[in-house]
Amino acid sequence: MNHRESSARTVGIVGLGYVGLPLALRFAEVGTLVLGFDIDPAKVDAIAAAHSYIKHIGDEALAQGVSRGFSATIDFSRAGEVDALIICVPTPLDKHREPDLRFVTGTMDALLPYIRHGQLVALESTTYPGTTVEELKPRLESLGLEVGRDVFLVFSPEREDPGNPDFKTQTIPKVVGGCTPACLAAGVALYRNVIDTVVPVSSTQVAEMTKLLENIHRAVNIGLVNEMKIIADRMGIDIYEVIRAAATKPFGFVPYYPGPGLGGHCIPIDPFYLSWKAREYGVNTRFIELAGQVNSDMPQWVIQKVSDALNERERAVKGSRILVLGIAYKKNVDDMRESPAVVLMELLEARGAIVAYADPWVPIFPTMREHHFDLSSVELTPESVASYDVVLVATNHDVFDYPMIQANAKLIVDTRGVYLERASNVVRA
Repeated sequence: MNHRESSARTVGIVGLGYVGLPLALRFAEVGTLVLGFDIDPAKVDAIAAAHSYIKHIGDEALAQGVSRGFSATIDFSRAGEVDALIICVPTPLDKHREPDLRFVTGTMDALLPYIRHGQLVALESTTYPGTTVEELKPRLESLGLEVGRDVFLVFSPEREDPGNPDFKTQTIPKVVGGCTPACLAAGVALYRNVIDTVVPVSSTQVAEMTKLLENIHRAVNIGLVNEMKIIADRMGIDIYEVIRAAATKPFGFVPYYPGPGLGGHCIPIDPFYLSWKAREYGVNTRFIELAGQVNSDMPQWVIQKVSDALNERERAVKGSRILVLGIAYKKNVDDMRESPAVVLMELLEARGAIVAYADPWVPIFPTMREHHFDLSSVELTPESVASYDVVLVATNHDVFDYPMIQANAKLIVDTRGVYLERASNVVRA
């Protein structure tokens, strides 16, 4: 693909999850031929059958994409068929909470034999500044290709917000950084066909740092409000009333809300990527790490609130029937990545509680690398709600009938501020 071209005729999306799938559908929407790549045959089969495995996307949207020419494969040797390759694979932490780039480097190594002259490679996976030039660029150059002339390499961080009805792939501005000016021009040309606003920056490192700043900004502010929640709780002050009052200030304040801990792929993980890289430069990111510690401690604080609430009713956690309401990491999605609700379930079970959950977005507890529960979602009825000693509100999905739950629950521990009015059977956590 010549970097002066206005668009790629064919695009390959590598990694068809919460980031890759909506991006593939958006390219298909504008008439680009899209070939998806994934190592999971079940996803490839689901796409062929136009059956969405991401609930908030839906079968109809996927069927439209397929009808427009979107297809998927597990055969990475087909990478040479496309003009641009966009890598959207996970960047988790390893067991030592250090960056694990094996998905990124493994994907690049799998594609490398099939990279051809003129292609654009774009990395969207959140990572530390320097990844694109330190890990991807040398691999492309090992083919004897000059980056910026023979192939083009950019970093453009994903900004998906699953389940948010106010923003979609097309309307979320796209930051793009290239290894060279020619790379940047190619990246801007690719994305401006599907994104309303493309924001070019001077380097891939700037683009990589931009994504980390966005998510660390949220993590730090959530850590602050979580700490404020604990202080307010000790003082008998309603933190949600405080936030609502502060939010009336028309300048200088942005409301953030406390919760049971951080969830999702980005916010709990991204600060560790920057902290790890910062150590290479002799910098200790104390402020960021302190916020991370506050957020990591939230599940333990919630469990103590559950224990105290039961104790006041002359019951122990051990043997109590506890229904966790909502187990996705945020409301109105089926995404379980880093969900604090799962940590709450494990902590409760370790203390002898009989744990169940209700989440229509997650009908059966999924297979997860680090967590396992042989459970399925409980149907919420007045009778089922009344049968539990505690209903623990962990994720505030809109579909829940909160008045019915309050009318029938013996005790509710609310980590999301669902119940604004004080009630004898509601405890804030």
